[in-house]
Amino acid sequence: MGWKIVGIENAEIKKCILMVMPHTSNHDFYIGLFTRGISGFEMNWVGKKELFKFPFRYYFRSVGGEPLDRSGGLNKVDSIAAIFERKEIFRLAVAPEGTRKKVTEIKTGFYFIALKAKVPIVPVTFDWGKKEVNFGKPFFPTGNYESDFEILKKHYNGVTGKISENAYTFLI
Repeated sequence: MGWKIVGIENAEIKKCILMVMPHTSNHDFYIGLFTRGISGFEMNWVGKKELFKFPFRYYFRSVGGEPLDRSGGLNKVDSIAAIFERKEIFRLAVAPEGTRKKVTEIKTGFYFIALKAKVPIVPVTFDWGKKEVNFGKPFFPTGNYESDFEILKKHYNGVTGKISENAYTFLI
């Protein structure tokens, strides 16, 4: 398909948040699966536990899925941080835009999960203009979201999503 993977050595950490942007199309999912399969690099995602019942359980697990159990009063951040505690390797791919539609703000859950789980954030782009999946350098959040986001967003400068008009606009 003409794509290349750049900087995957930057994400060789066993536990991290993969901050994947822009997320503008359903096609991003298979680009992620291809990246995972071609590189042999284990990447994960979470879904509600109900998705992981027969007959889909095996398939979802085989492509890096992990059921999210929010029973017992846990919020999503705490539930996902608990998964990081249990797993030896867990690289959670998150699309902070939260949808494929145009958004004016991104969701911050990825950041607070990284803080709670004490794992770095690795910025990742799916650049449809260059046909490139690009892994940036791991970044450990400091607790100051605004300041940290200024550093993280530089990785996304000039990146083109599949449906470019739906991409989150970074003010750099």
